Amino acid sequence: MPYDPLAHVDAQIRERAARIGLVCLDVDGTLTDGRLYFDGDGREIKSFNVLDGQGLTQLRRFGIHVALITARNSQAAKRRGDDLRLETFIGVKDKLTCMDELAARHGLDRQRTAFVGDDLPDLDCLRVAGLSVAPANAHPWIAEIVHWRTRARAGEGAVREVCDVLLAAQGHVPAILAGAAHSRDGSRA
Repeated sequence: MPYDPLAHVDAQIRERAARIGLVCLDVDGTLTDGRLYFDGDGREIKSFNVLDGQGLTQLRRFGIHVALITARNSQAAKRRGDDLRLETFIGVKDKLTCMDELAARHGLDRQRTAFVGDDLPDLDCLRVAGLSVAPANAHPWIAEIVHWRTRARAGEGAVREVCDVLLAAQGHVPAILAGAAHSRDGSRA
């Protein structure tokens, strides 16, 4: 049976996903598994899933704005955001204001904004976003208030699952698959 990202989401999630123009993501516990690693010199090290990165790249390809918003002053998160050419905000104390300013800058409102988060610093954004999503292993208080929880855990493809649902709900899968066929010749999509 072919992969259908929408098979496990209800009609309400599909409708919400179809109108999203901006995706804001927390980093730790969303794009990463939530663990913090430090080397002997105290530098932070994070592990990111390449599947998530490809999904975010596809969102951008189809005109969906993507931003990383993290409360931690994480150079690793900044580096990953830069690598994927995402708007990246580190050390953010008020994520809701940041999300609202980004939406306004792109001519969008909260109903056209998705937020993906896993814990209390994300609560304000998750309560008001047009589509609020938490990874499968998000804190229970967060899992109770979001519109949808992914099947995948944070750092293990949860963000890719969100990307696939958005792309499918907005009708971009045929173009993605056609582009993937052309990229086999060594060109980049």
